[in-house]
Amino acid sequence: MSKKYTTFSLFENIKAMGLVFGDIGTSPIYTLTVIFTLTAPTVQNVMGVLSLVFWALIILVSVEYAWLAMSLSTKGEGGIIVLKEILTSKVKRGRKSLFAVYLGYLGVSLLMGDGVITPAISILSAVEGLKLFPGLDSITLDNILLITAVITIILFAFQHKGSDKVSSSFGPIMILWFLALFISGMYYIAKIPGVLLAFNPYYAIEFMINNGLSGFIILSEVILCATGGEALYADMGHLGAKPIRQAWYFVFVALVINYFGQGAYLQLHGKSEFILFEMVHRVSDFLYIPFIILALFATIIASQAMISAVMSLIYQGITTRIFPLMKIKYTSTHLKSQIYIDTVNWMLLIAVLIMIFLFKKSENLAAAYGLAVTATMTISAIFMIWIFRVSNIKVKLYASIFVFVIDCFFLLAVFTKIPHGGYWSIIIAAVPFFIILLWTIGNKRLQIAFRSLSMDIFLESYNQIYQLGNNIKGTALYLTKSLEKVPPYVVHCMLRTNIIYEENIFVSISTSDYPYGISVTSVNDIAPGLKGLIVNCGYMEFLDIPTILKNAGISEKVIFYGIEEITTKRFFLRIYAFLKKITPHFVAFYKLNYRKLHGVATRIEF
Repeated sequence: MSKKYTTFSLFENIKAMGLVFGDIGTSPIYTLTVIFTLTAPTVQNVMGVLSLVFWALIILVSVEYAWLAMSLSTKGEGGIIVLKEILTSKVKRGRKSLFAVYLGYLGVSLLMGDGVITPAISILSAVEGLKLFPGLDSITLDNILLITAVITIILFAFQHKGSDKVSSSFGPIMILWFLALFISGMYYIAKIPGVLLAFNPYYAIEFMINNGLSGFIILSEVILCATGGEALYADMGHLGAKPIRQAWYFVFVALVINYFGQGAYLQLHGKSEFILFEMVHRVSDFLYIPFIILALFATIIASQAMISAVMSLIYQGITTRIFPLMKIKYTSTHLKSQIYIDTVNWMLLIAVLIMIFLFKKSENLAAAYGLAVTATMTISAIFMIWIFRVSNIKVKLYASIFVFVIDCFFLLAVFTKIPHGGYWSIIIAAVPFFIILLWTIGNKRLQIAFRSLSMDIFLESYNQIYQLGNNIKGTALYLTKSLEKVPPYVVHCMLRTNIIYEENIFVSISTSDYPYGISVTSVNDIAPGLKGLIVNCGYMEFLDIPTILKNAGISEKVIFYGIEEITTKRFFLRIYAFLKKITPHFVAFYKLNYRKLHGVATRIEF
């Protein structure tokens, strides 16, 4: 039993390597390279930067995510939406709750912005390493951009097939990558073991004091070593907290050793255009060839993980009704996270390609990278402080406050990137944030304008018509928001046109505050010939409504649903109306049998 458990635990740890640590694992390709374009690689500066990197990984990843955030979950699920849901459940309705909700929306939008820049900088930085490839030393910038674009297009073009079939190889490839990072780092540490003294925070503090404003600006690049740290928490629901934490110990050691090895290389050879690649290239041309191939695979895996994370985030937004409905394709029979959204995929591809051709070099992209990540970390810290304060968990509260202060230092530092391309993070994040505001506000206005009828009043007329006995044979389903209010289209069907079947069932589909779990409740005998079925599901669940109906013993003849025809003179709401018109109706989202569907239009003005 113990041996079986150990084997399972090892498998989960390997799986975590591929699904969780791709982004943070490829950061050594560009982090120190970018930093030392801003400062001279003197012994003092190298030691200070290494110390900053080490403590950034400790505080921003190990403490903030591996310890604090991962202690907060809902049925084992993590992520910024989960933090928002935990907080809103503990805070009374009002301004505080509303502030938490919109702060969560901002965090979601920033993560999507990160999802555009991560594939661009990861793949581009790896392809740049081809300059040191034997025989390719004269490769032009245009060719590098072309190769990067081709790899990116191929990656996105295969998304509809799903990564389920190849994901089993992600873990072993990433283990090889981290071993390569560890070994290459140890090789140079052995030459200058004194770099290990950078564990001492004294060097970080001294660097910041001696460099003043320039040191503060460099802090905006140090954050690159921690990008992807939020994945530890966001992917917790897929693998569990324990395997991710255990895998992080190995990843952390590999990363730190490699960064310190890069520091030793700088002390030996001075300034370098591609530190990681050059330190391997100097050892052996023969070893460099598999290393650069491994680096390309690692960056593709990192990009794949980010694309999957964005798809999953969009799905959560759809089910929690902060995003419009979109057509979903499930690419795995057993991994719930493996979904494909056509519109999102191609929009992401276009955005990533724009970033690649706009910035041209990974060091230029680094100028735009970090703002979204740091802002997300800061928002997460705010949520954790709030939750631990309400829950009266003092040790974690004080730790969260400390993390928040450090996050703020980094956030202020990355603001200096805004004039140098950082504004792109804001522009990219503004698109989903605008859509969220548009959709949520529009839905609220629609609900106000939606003249639903109370069930009691509806039943008075319904009973009179049903008792006449002129009812159609069979079972009819009517899709409603709840069983308390009757939507206008049902009133039109039943009361105005007298379309009443022998058996009528109101089906209400709602989303709970929890990620997983499906409950189906039958409400019998609302009135003669009228029943109810309440389907409540978690926001990460993928509903199969036809199967649920079958399991409930329902064999429907027809399914009625409402279609809103919105007319408005307000510009903001006209955009909402257009968006609602071009997006799929929820009957398409839940893949109901189109042969049985009958849409009833209701004209709404606001």
